[in-house]
Amino acid sequence: MRKLLFAAVAIGPLSLLGSGACGGSLSIADGNATTDAATLDHSRIDGPITVPGPCEITVDAPPYLPGQHVAVGTHVDYDSNPPSSGPHYPVWAAFQTWSTPVPREYYVHDLEHGAVVLLYKCAADAAGGCSDVVSGLEAVRAALPDDPLCDKATVRVRVVVTPDPLIDVPVAAAAWGWTYRAKCLDVPSLIQFAKDHYGKGTEPVCANGVTSL
Repeated sequence: MRKLLFAAVAIGPLSLLGSGACGGSLSIADGNATTDAATLDHSRIDGPITVPGPCEITVDAPPYLPGQHVAVGTHVDYDSNPPSSGPHYPVWAAFQTWSTPVPREYYVHDLEHGAVVLLYKCAADAAGGCSDVVSGLEAVRAALPDDPLCDKATVRVRVVVTPDPLIDVPVAAAAWGWTYRAKCLDVPSLIQFAKDHYGKGTEPVCANGVTSL
């Protein structure tokens, strides 16, 4: 079963943006990053792939949405849950574990920078207060190799761990152009998803974001 899952999450990831994360696929106008979808590698899956099993894991590649900036406080309706591209705030969330939900408009900017965002939703009275899930997601982050774009004194990898009350599953993840959804925590498949889709945003930046939202 796990081999089937890895085949599912590995479809088309390594060449998602070809050899250039910026280059001709990114233009900057008035401080806004806009991606021409036609320049992206579209060797992507045509629809959701679900692997049956205890966690019922689903990987999808929603259509790219333009990544223009909107004012902080603006609400954006995204076309996937969790979002994987689209309008976002001009600032982004720090690459860290958050105890309170990071608004989506912040973390979509993290995705544009090539981050992987690891998401969870559990009941407030859950045993351990969600600590087991958080620990599992932090293990996913720890399994990623050091990012050469990052200053390890401040950031080792571009990963955000945050609760998200808007997801409709207990565990989810997002990278630029890709989503992962599961009914329970499965660390090996999350590690595979993160490794496959890490660093594939259109604006490869590892400067840390804001630590207070």
